[in-house]
Amino acid sequence: MSTTVDAPAATRPPMDRMRRTSLAAGILYLVTFVSIPTLALYQDVRGKTDFVLGAGSDTGVLVAASSEVVVALAGIGTAVVLFPVAKRVSETAALGFVASRVVEGALIIVGVVSVLTLLTLRTDVAGTAGADPASLLTAGHTLAAAYDWTFLLSQSLMPVFNALCLGYVLYRSRLVPRVLPTLGLIGAPLLLASDTAILFGLYDRAAPIAVLAALPIAVWEFSLGVYLTVKGFRPSAVAALTPGAANRTSRPSPA
Repeated sequence: MSTTVDAPAATRPPMDRMRRTSLAAGILYLVTFVSIPTLALYQDVRGKTDFVLGAGSDTGVLVAASSEVVVALAGIGTAVVLFPVAKRVSETAALGFVASRVVEGALIIVGVVSVLTLLTLRTDVAGTAGADPASLLTAGHTLAAAYDWTFLLSQSLMPVFNALCLGYVLYRSRLVPRVLPTLGLIGAPLLLASDTAILFGLYDRAAPIAVLAALPIAVWEFSLGVYLTVKGFRPSAVAALTPGAANRTSRPSPA
């Protein structure tokens, strides 16, 4: 009587450290895109002069503020996760990437605080007896303007430096196809020029030309997120990447 022996179940090989890093970075990059509807959700704040007096709904504003907090944390997370890899190529660029992400996240939080303060005026002050509508409108305009400026400096200007630092690392190391960091390196000066134009009042940050100038950076970050999530770092580039490679100098071999 023959007996059958069950074959051991196939086990999935453990995920290596660099793949875990690329997966985490890719997911965090994709999470940063939850703020895409923010401009529309903040329309009541930016578009209604009497929002602080009760016009419009605050639900969308609360949703947008919450999503921006997520974006701030996810953005810093991308730098923290990628730092050990990036510093093998250039410690200066890696530190620059972390610094720009931290500044970006901090300024995003400042903008969120401005919007939430405006909501507090709307809900806790505007309806009280003796509240001065003119003073409330002035305060509301001030807080809305503060958000606009922090948005320009955080979610528009800081991605320029993010792209320059990380784009340089990825282009040099070939950890991803070079077309991806090339998008970032080309988009960075375009976005910087647009931000400068907005700073000097040539057009609004919601103008079509401003959206067009920001498109290459948006495509770079989204494509990088998808690539790192689905594919991960290129194995050949990982194999060539050794600690301290950026600082190694060639020396003549001993006779």
